[in-house]
Amino acid sequence: MNAAIQTNIARLQIMKAKVLAALRKGENYELKTELNSEYKERRKEAVRRVIANMTVGKDVSGLFTDVLKNMHTDDLEIKKLIYLYLINYAKTQPDLVILAINTFVKDAEDSNPLIRALAIRTMGCLQVQEVMDYLSDPLRKCLGDSNPYVRKTAVMCVAKVFDLDQAATEENGFVERVREALADSNTMVVANAVSALREMSERAEGIWHLEARTVGRLLTAVNESVEWGQIAILEALSEYRPADEKEAEKICERVLPRLQHANGSVVLTTVRLLLRYEQYVRRADLLAQFAKKMVPPLVTLLASEPEIQYVALRNINVILQRHPRLLSKEIRVFFCKYNDPIYVKFEKIEVLVRICSERNSEPLLTELKEYAKEVDVDFVRCAVTAIGRLAARYEAAATHALQVLTDLLQMKVDYVVQVAAEVLGDVLRYYPGRFGESATVLCEHAEYINEPAARAAMLWVIGEYPEHVANAQTMLDNQLDSFLEEEDARVQLALISATVKYFLKQPQRAQQLVVRALQTATEKCANPDVRDRAYVYWRLLSADPTAARSVALAEKSPPLPVSSDLPAPLLDELVAELGCVSSVLQIPARRFVYTKSERPGIPRDAALQPSFYDESPAHAGTDNTDASDAAVIADGEPELLISF
Repeated sequence: MNAAIQTNIARLQIMKAKVLAALRKGENYELKTELNSEYKERRKEAVRRVIANMTVGKDVSGLFTDVLKNMHTDDLEIKKLIYLYLINYAKTQPDLVILAINTFVKDAEDSNPLIRALAIRTMGCLQVQEVMDYLSDPLRKCLGDSNPYVRKTAVMCVAKVFDLDQAATEENGFVERVREALADSNTMVVANAVSALREMSERAEGIWHLEARTVGRLLTAVNESVEWGQIAILEALSEYRPADEKEAEKICERVLPRLQHANGSVVLTTVRLLLRYEQYVRRADLLAQFAKKMVPPLVTLLASEPEIQYVALRNINVILQRHPRLLSKEIRVFFCKYNDPIYVKFEKIEVLVRICSERNSEPLLTELKEYAKEVDVDFVRCAVTAIGRLAARYEAAATHALQVLTDLLQMKVDYVVQVAAEVLGDVLRYYPGRFGESATVLCEHAEYINEPAARAAMLWVIGEYPEHVANAQTMLDNQLDSFLEEEDARVQLALISATVKYFLKQPQRAQQLVVRALQTATEKCANPDVRDRAYVYWRLLSADPTAARSVALAEKSPPLPVSSDLPAPLLDELVAELGCVSSVLQIPARRFVYTKSERPGIPRDAALQPSFYDESPAHAGTDNTDASDAAVIADGEPELLISF
């Protein structure tokens, strides 16, 4: 018995030794050992490995105290990595962060400005309430530091601290110190002060209001700032309300050189400012000058990478709705290239349709015809739809557009024929009683038309132009043979209407045909809409053929051209946010961005309800559904929520 017990104990001890050995071989145990090594290089490499593991999502919070031991070093690289580690795990280990406070305070007084700035930035990013009591004195000193890099870092730190404790920030006078930083001699500090004040203003009202005496300083600083600093200053200036027209003109003239900047974001922010200041500038010659100077930089953006092109095109789309003729002379710049990504091609076609006029419609229609010969089905549909939009918009271009559509039909390529037939039918609706020869060509290619929308368009054409269709009766008779097997109600409804119209125009030839169509629809069709239409026609024809003629063959006003223009309120908001994500999505930022003072998912006002902006267009190249509806779910809550 004792021997068995001793054997079991020995086995347990062996298992324990194996488990301990396995634990010792674990990566965290190995890192712990390396972090406590007496050799500096080994500790440095261990810190690098810890940050690498943290970056890929591994939990290394168990090494917190071991990492803290390495803070007392003059190696700037190690300090940066350790500070990054502290920022990441401060919220999960708030009590242990206090152990690093002395090092932070000491580093904030270091002779090296990089270390001073690093310390104050890290303390601001920790977002731990316990740190606030120790941060005030170092932050106050750094705000008055002799080095501009430290001052600009301290200014941004105030915004971080304000987010954590607004009352303490104001009591310590940090907000006022940031306002004073607007008069700093260094442009980096000025730009950071503007950015910090705008950020704090989003969280509390009355923090900052741009005054006329400050505008001059900002206009001076914008010329010397780096790219992101220029953007921050230009955004602040775009929200400023000039005292009079003269001041508005002066501001616009001072920022015009920013249009020549190589950075696309600076260019778009400058354009935003100019567009917003149009309401303050009355001189037509000056506005024309501003518009003329906006053209070259916008065109230059199209020479960038595809992603930048897409952003530029989406913003240009918004700009053109404010100034439709702005780029009318640059139409060839927007022609699609063979190697353009499909999303860029869609946006280029949308812009081309916007800037087209009667004078330049012919080259554009020729170009769109070439696009319709591509192999990408979606791109072909987008190009052919654009042809129809141009024909509907400009009567002078209708003849050429219909010729292009008939040429596409004669290609006899399946997916091209379908969309060309559908668009041709739409164009003929805009010009009732005209272009009958196009109806002839369409019906000659009936054997290639098989999609429901295209077939419905063809049937409508037969009903409207039977005199131009030699075998109209045969075609309608053939369609009736498969009437009950037809799954799409649009085709059935179009067939009933076309048959009745054909009978009213040629009663001697179509009497048996119309009886057959109405009997089939009323007695055998399961679709109630189709049955109801057939009953209405039957009763009209039976009771009063003259009334039936006045109903079925009544002159109809042409439909309004399809418009992708944004509603005026939405357009004003997007112009005010030009160059931002909202102008690319064409959804106001307030629909998907919430600050910490707000509760995500709860509409701020009635304007957030789904019915608001119901006329918003869809993405170019797709159907005309409301683009903003995609961002709205039940009860008016935005689908995409971003919180800061």
